Amino acid sequence: MKFKCNREILLDAISKVSRAVALRSTIAALEGIYFRTEESSLFICGYNLELGISTKILSNIYEEGSVVLSSKLFCEIVRKMPGQELEITCSENLITTIRSSESEYSIIGISPSDFPELPVIESDRRISISQGMLKSMISQTLFAVSDNDSRPVCTGSLFELSEDKIRIVSVDGFRLAMRTEPITSTFSTSFIVPKKTLEEIIKLMEDNDEKRVEICATRRHIEFNINGCTIISRLIEGEFLDYNNAIPVSNNTEIRVSTRRMIEASERMSLLISDAIKSPVRCVFGNGEITFNCRTAIGSATDKFSADAPNEPVEIGFNNRYLVDAFRAVSSDEVRLIIGSPVNPVKVLPPDGESFLFLLLPVRLQKND
Repeated sequence: MKFKCNREILLDAISKVSRAVALRSTIAALEGIYFRTEESSLFICGYNLELGISTKILSNIYEEGSVVLSSKLFCEIVRKMPGQELEITCSENLITTIRSSESEYSIIGISPSDFPELPVIESDRRISISQGMLKSMISQTLFAVSDNDSRPVCTGSLFELSEDKIRIVSVDGFRLAMRTEPITSTFSTSFIVPKKTLEEIIKLMEDNDEKRVEICATRRHIEFNINGCTIISRLIEGEFLDYNNAIPVSNNTEIRVSTRRMIEASERMSLLISDAIKSPVRCVFGNGEITFNCRTAIGSATDKFSADAPNEPVEIGFNNRYLVDAFRAVSSDEVRLIIGSPVNPVKVLPPDGESFLFLLLPVRLQKND
């Protein structure tokens, strides 16, 4: 194998695919990047058996072939090489030479036959949606995905597609985040995408409503095509929680509040709370203001600000980290809080409509909290 390519373009490509490379594996090839020449382009792929990212770049191909190279080492070599063009040659015994200007490296490659094949996604049920919209939807719901493997279906986000809308739902047992947007689709389906996959695809997407991302899902896998990259991921199997039953049908009071003020007050309470020192935050909604109180072993804190709160105060306890996460995910300057009794979940909604919905479960307060 022998080819020449632009160093910056190659570095950008291998930086993207390396996100799917296994950090440690009993299979050496999974810790490497797969290269294969194809006419006038170079195919590049990283795959850890759960997530695969591949792309192609234009190259001058002199000899066809393929090889797997250590991801960490090769990325560092390319990053530090001088010059704008690289010449890479791989011999039959897998000795790979990288040349640029007066610099040269020779490293030992891994047999391409050891690299597992990517799953083949064969389906005509594909949709194309705005990158900006999908990135916003994922970013706004990712905080509520569970990190606890005891309930695998909660370690990913549920995608629901119908003929007129797409909905993404994340639930971790203590909170819920849901985002809904209108689309046009010829079919309906649902699937659960792992958190790791979602974290990677939002890095590849742009905040651009003109650019598109194509999605295709089968029973076990999903494929995203984003800006010349193909991301293939295993889906999470199982029945997602019936989230509709967790959403209160009606609540007693609606309050409009400043998103910034809620974040600032919550963050002030956080100064007294840590993993070792935990305590709920008391929020009192009433008499035209919202009051925050927190008491821990190292001290106490109070904060308040004006809001159109009811005359009859309602006191609700919250996990402060969940409060901060939810309001940081809000995309509007103002939100509506729909509150009921101290034991009912609180709904967080946009100023108008229901394009997003966050559900915060209350914490039962004790007298000494």
